[in-house]
Amino acid sequence: MQLMRSAHKLPHPVYMLVLVDIFAFSLLFFRETPYDISPLIVGLSLIASILMVYFLIRGFKLGDEYIFLIVSMLFSIGAVMLYRLDSELGIKQAKWLGIGLVAFFAGYFIFGWFKVWDRLLFFYMAASMGLFAVTMGFGREIKGSNNWIVFQGFSIQTSEIAKILFLFFLASYYSQREKLFARFSKVRVTAAFMLVAYLLMGLLVLQKEWGTPLVLFLVYFAVIYIFEKDVRILLVNALAAVTAGTAGVLFVHHIRVRVDAWINPWADIAQKGYQIAQSLFAIGAGGFFGTGIGLGRPELIPEVRTDFIFSAICEEMGIFGGVAVILLFLLLVYRGFKIALRCGEVFEKTLALGITLMFAFQTFVIIGGVIKLLLLTGITLPFISYGGSSLVTNFAALGVLQRISAKQATAERSTAYEDR
Repeated sequence: MQLMRSAHKLPHPVYMLVLVDIFAFSLLFFRETPYDISPLIVGLSLIASILMVYFLIRGFKLGDEYIFLIVSMLFSIGAVMLYRLDSELGIKQAKWLGIGLVAFFAGYFIFGWFKVWDRLLFFYMAASMGLFAVTMGFGREIKGSNNWIVFQGFSIQTSEIAKILFLFFLASYYSQREKLFARFSKVRVTAAFMLVAYLLMGLLVLQKEWGTPLVLFLVYFAVIYIFEKDVRILLVNALAAVTAGTAGVLFVHHIRVRVDAWINPWADIAQKGYQIAQSLFAIGAGGFFGTGIGLGRPELIPEVRTDFIFSAICEEMGIFGGVAVILLFLLLVYRGFKIALRCGEVFEKTLALGITLMFAFQTFVIIGGVIKLLLLTGITLPFISYGGSSLVTNFAALGVLQRISAKQATAERSTAYEDR
């Protein structure tokens, strides 16, 4: 009892988040002379945005009040590091936060207002294929991937939209599966589902996008592991994954180069192994406590603002800073699983699970890549890496997850009221 009373006296997480932001952006302010007030402005605008959204969630009882705080801490860490790397990037990321918060509330309210999401199975398939056709016809290749649409100076990464459509496709299939079984044989329905799933992932591969299909396959495999009772379905999918991976290593030069760099980056440290070697050097230089914000050399790491931002965090904030980031993601995944487990409807359960798994696997794949545990895939670290398309779609997905949690909270309050 004494322990519980003491826990209630601890500061609320939102105030701890504010203190961390004030401290971090103050360090950026005092880093160089003459002093530039812009980091303080960015920091205060970030704090104001987070507080406004948090108190709206809490005041109007819009569902789980912690997942947004966890994401806000992750974003704050990324914003501080991006501003330290390039002040213009930090300012742009703060602007993207504003758009991301609009997407968060759009995802929240649109998902709640529209009641037929589970019946749009064929729409999700058609929309994904249409998006692929538009991208191949009008897209532009950036950094080796032809999945960007550029319009009046703005670039949109269409694979980020494809991820969300794929999650809705999975959720819609499992909510409609029994109806499909009543009309067609189970074997035909399952085979068609697998064929379409691989087709949607394969379209991204045709755009020379490798990281996103990997994340989607991991989500897909985890979902069928949970919902399918037939072990043969898992074995067929596992065999398909092994076959595709082996073919990629043998016949795709880009993948073969990454495999060589993963196995032994020191053999060609000036070329193939340069990225991973610099990442490992940065993590090692940071030690447990880091060099301090602004005192490291993360700019030596290629693509540090996107693919390798975790390495920069470890260099200047230390291994403990990197572990803190991982723990925050673990908390986010825990809250997401908790929301999924409490869902009564199959569609919402599968969608909440898919969104959570997407955050989890994307984090695992990119962090595993920069520490040489896995192959490098070129995807972003959710809510931390620089990138407007990724940030906005992730916030939209978070808004959907928030809405699902709000529906649960409303149902629980109604049940409690009836019990009285």
